[in-house]
Amino acid sequence: MTARVARGNASRGRPRGQGSRAVNTRRAKQPGVMEQIGFAPGTGRKIGNWVVAGMAMAVVVALVLAFRLPQLAGTALGEGIGDAGFTMKRVEITGAARVSRLAIYNVAFDQPSMAMPMIDLDATRARLLQFGWIREARVSRRWPDTLVIDVEERRPSAIWQNGGRLSLIDAEGVVLEPVRVEAMPQLLSVVGTAANRHIPELAGLLEAAPRLRPLLESATWVGERRWDLRFSSGEQLMLPEGGEAAQRAIQRFALMDQQDPLLGRGFARIDMRDVRRTYVRVSREPGATVPALVAPEPSAGSPPPNLAETI
Repeated sequence: MTARVARGNASRGRPRGQGSRAVNTRRAKQPGVMEQIGFAPGTGRKIGNWVVAGMAMAVVVALVLAFRLPQLAGTALGEGIGDAGFTMKRVEITGAARVSRLAIYNVAFDQPSMAMPMIDLDATRARLLQFGWIREARVSRRWPDTLVIDVEERRPSAIWQNGGRLSLIDAEGVVLEPVRVEAMPQLLSVVGTAANRHIPELAGLLEAAPRLRPLLESATWVGERRWDLRFSSGEQLMLPEGGEAAQRAIQRFALMDQQDPLLGRGFARIDMRDVRRTYVRVSREPGATVPALVAPEPSAGSPPPNLAETI
């Protein structure tokens, strides 16, 4: 028996617990942060994997969008439908009386592609709304080959005179087209810088005194703060600043004119800028004025008993 075998036999024959013992030198594994706050073991690793996967997916989506793969696929599909015979060949226009139909055709056929699915309806409508005459436009497809355009035109309401230029405008003050002096329609004239933007305000004043509207010839926006009204009989009515003050003044003037007509009597100017007094200039005597008296506020529905007490 060799010495190595003898020592092995001796160690196997030694009782357990006696002599040297084997020592485990491995450090005990400490719980992770996720485990310390109550998550199951391995949760942190799973979350990390999800984060990595999400980042990879975001990169893929970014690359797809960068190379416009969905748009290219949609374009190819639309062009394929066009090649099958669904291409725009006709344009049907309704509601266009003032605006140039040729201009509408030019907009309709100015498309990146004639394939019906590729017609940009929103862009076509936006371009049509740039025409002054067009208030609203509806654009739709009628398969297999027709683009339908229905326009709603604006109605001319007045002639705007600004800096020697004449323009036709609607009730909202939108400029429709230039007007020549020899071709001026029988419409109210508004004069002054930015007067067209105050057309709705002027319309409100005239609604407060509807009997004066047929007698009005022009309105001048003065100093960008108030209106001067000129009637066809030659009188000029000067209204105060502010919407409410101007409305009360024109209502009072309408009552005065109804009680004892002021229009057509030879007055040149009726100044109501002072809410307490009314001044009148007589055209027969240039420079002469009628003495101003305090004008009492009339009650609703009751005109002044005497015109001489008002002016």
